[in-house]
Amino acid sequence: MSGRDFAGYRGAAPAMRWPDRAGLAVSIVVNIEEGAELSLGAGDSENEFIYEAVERVEGARDLCMESHFEYGPRAGWPRIRAALRDRGIPATLNACGRALEATPWIAAEAVRDGHEVAAHGWRWERHVHMDETTERQAIARTVSTIARLAGAPPLGWHTRSATSLRTRDLLIEQGGFLYDSNAYNDDLPYVVQTGAGPHVVLPYAFDTNDMRFYNNGGFVFAEDFARYCTAAFDRLLAESAQTPRMLSIGLHTRIIGRPARIGGLEQFLDHACAQPGVWFATRAQIAHAWRSARGLPHWQPRPMQEGFAQ
Repeated sequence: MSGRDFAGYRGAAPAMRWPDRAGLAVSIVVNIEEGAELSLGAGDSENEFIYEAVERVEGARDLCMESHFEYGPRAGWPRIRAALRDRGIPATLNACGRALEATPWIAAEAVRDGHEVAAHGWRWERHVHMDETTERQAIARTVSTIARLAGAPPLGWHTRSATSLRTRDLLIEQGGFLYDSNAYNDDLPYVVQTGAGPHVVLPYAFDTNDMRFYNNGGFVFAEDFARYCTAAFDRLLAESAQTPRMLSIGLHTRIIGRPARIGGLEQFLDHACAQPGVWFATRAQIAHAWRSARGLPHWQPRPMQEGFAQ
């Protein structure tokens, strides 16, 4: 059990308010993974095999799977972008580097709309079994690509589950990350102490997430997503009268962007926008606000370490 924290705030979170005296911070996260999934056509050793159905094609390109992932940039992203833009909501794009290489206009449009472009790894892959050199290269390549396509390096990182034991240390050593989202263990950010100083962790969520439309996750209709996310929102908003709260909503362009599902996102956003005491923010904004509220010095990126140079 070494290194695990089961206590957290133990029901006594810091007394603070978000900007504009809000009690609840809402983080909309749009995962940009399409083009970063495993594919023989992209030079990978195997094809991705998990979609709405699970089917593995070995020894040949899986054109069917490739077309499933192509739906997100082609049709899903425009719908999600419009839903956010029409309501003036800033989001965080959790972007894989290779995905943005394939869809660079998404980075440009996101920046133009005022969204944050954070890092989701180079490929849509786990880091848990990577050796240190490979993981360093994946982080550096992702940072370089996002900096080039979004105009600034990413401030946040979120590995497709699961991380390696060294992932957070490498992110901190790299010097350019304000926060990571490699945790699922709270309804608030928290600070971990490192050799380079305090580091903010913004827990993510798999329940208030459109991934539950897949693989018997429980969502079938758009209203399922809206009802579940609204229930989480309403509970956290009520609790936020006494203590700060944060809600993460996870989206994928190939999932919630479908015509029968996008209405669920719109229903939830309309409900949340109509309530007082709510702050819609990017994850970088939330991390900065949390550091400030905790009395930590303003975060400044350190120079990139030599081991991360391209």
